[in-house]
Amino acid sequence: MKSNVYFIAVLGLLAWPCAAQDTASSLKKQAGGGNVTSHSEGLHGYIGFGHEELPADGGYSAGMGFYAAVWSLVDQPLENFQFGLPSAWIQPDNSDNKDQPLAPEGTLARKWKERGPTWSSVFQTVEGGLGYWAGNHFRYGPPKFSMNATPQCYDYEVGSPGWSFFYSNEALPDNRLGIAQLSNRLLIPPDALPFQGNPNGEFLGYTWMALPFTDPTTGDPPTGDQSWTCFLSAANFKGPIAYYIPETWSKIGKLFNYPFIHGRGLDARPGNMGGGAMEINTVPRFDSKDAQGTAYTKLPKLQFPVDAEGRAFLVQDVTYYSKSALYDTFKAWRDGGPACSGLMDGKGAWKPKLKTNTTHYDQAGKKITGVESSFDTRIFDGNVWGLQWSTNDIVAKGLFPQYYKHVGENRVAVPASAVPAETKLLSQEFKRAPMGVPYISPSGGAWAKPGSKLRPFTARLIDGSVVTYSWYRFVDQPSFQQYHWSVEKKAKLQALVEKLHANWPLDRDYMAPPTRGKLVALDPALLVTPPHGLEVGYVPIVTGQAAKN
Repeated sequence: MKSNVYFIAVLGLLAWPCAAQDTASSLKKQAGGGNVTSHSEGLHGYIGFGHEELPADGGYSAGMGFYAAVWSLVDQPLENFQFGLPSAWIQPDNSDNKDQPLAPEGTLARKWKERGPTWSSVFQTVEGGLGYWAGNHFRYGPPKFSMNATPQCYDYEVGSPGWSFFYSNEALPDNRLGIAQLSNRLLIPPDALPFQGNPNGEFLGYTWMALPFTDPTTGDPPTGDQSWTCFLSAANFKGPIAYYIPETWSKIGKLFNYPFIHGRGLDARPGNMGGGAMEINTVPRFDSKDAQGTAYTKLPKLQFPVDAEGRAFLVQDVTYYSKSALYDTFKAWRDGGPACSGLMDGKGAWKPKLKTNTTHYDQAGKKITGVESSFDTRIFDGNVWGLQWSTNDIVAKGLFPQYYKHVGENRVAVPASAVPAETKLLSQEFKRAPMGVPYISPSGGAWAKPGSKLRPFTARLIDGSVVTYSWYRFVDQPSFQQYHWSVEKKAKLQALVEKLHANWPLDRDYMAPPTRGKLVALDPALLVTPPHGLEVGYVPIVTGQAAKN
């Protein structure tokens, strides 16, 4: 079966929170100069790559992973800014269905008629990754890493063990929680995972792997055994952090009384994964005119990590996995067989040859030209995807063109020296992002019954926030409480996680190490040590995040 995985940085208006609408607000007119106005829609485009088709009979649909560069795209936290770094997108493979709707009547995606007749592209997804999002509450300069999934046709999204994907300050309702925290050594805040220092091209590895933490069921609704599990590979943390509970995907069929989609979710179907892009979503801009009435635009300074030859290495070691890579040995271990190390077996892996094309950009729907003369996408030696800067007078190596002249319907990249002084654009500064309001969780419901073992604890993060967390027995964490599982099923799952905590250390290379470059470090404040007596079988669940006093 052909496998497709998309590396998407910001997955468009359907998948990621949008920035505020264009305000077209006028800044104070300066003496002798132009009238500078502030807008959104400064830049949109897809910096993309693809790859050769995977072997049709290889079964490489049980997982995918890669190493992505981490760097500060902007030199300060910006308001209304959303721009992704290479990330992942996985869908259930429903290629056998040609005309039956997967999105039930009444779901948000069903209203998007252009996605018909099957709505397969907006049925269910695993998304997330590295990026900047307009909904972030606590921006600090570098990007963050976040999980995300859309289990119900974009009716809601699940981005952490308690919250949606930056859509709300309050935790998800109990019946929409979907992520089970797996790591007992890492905090997963609702505002995503920050990094140590100021990364400049170091790599974060991450892999999504379908693992059988529980058996499939034939009940109401029938549910498969695939728990899509996120593994990270950083300088100071390696291993699985969390997984999506299979019922997260299967319950839509019961909720909408629509039996056709039973067995068609990510709990049961192979992962549908392919080429992709970094999508540039929301970038602010300033507009102004010179004395002759010609308009110019200024964008924020966007910088990329380049070497002396003008090369930015962004994605490497793209790998797809069959069940023989880890699923099979993990299941045998769960059922009493030999110990499973958690290492992804290269015998069940496939590394496709990457390919790429020149990117096209627009500004509020108007075509941008000239960027390709500054840099273009490349596949470098070692099957590494990235960008190559050329020698020109528009921008220095590693910088995205910042200024544009309006020529007819196009926006033409120009150097700063070509922007007339009377426009006042050169001195304009973009608005910094303020600290956001706190994320809060309920004091009752699934968060309180059966509740935590120890609370509360706090951690002060590099992004200027304080995270509050409590220690829960694994099967007692809030996400599981909506399901009426038997005592036996919960005990079996708890025992498996206790074995995992006892036998899978933080310094093991679960993913194969990167073939080039260094690993980035997560913010050390995210790393915690279980209290005495809770070393195995307990996890630190974040219950709130707020700005430091």
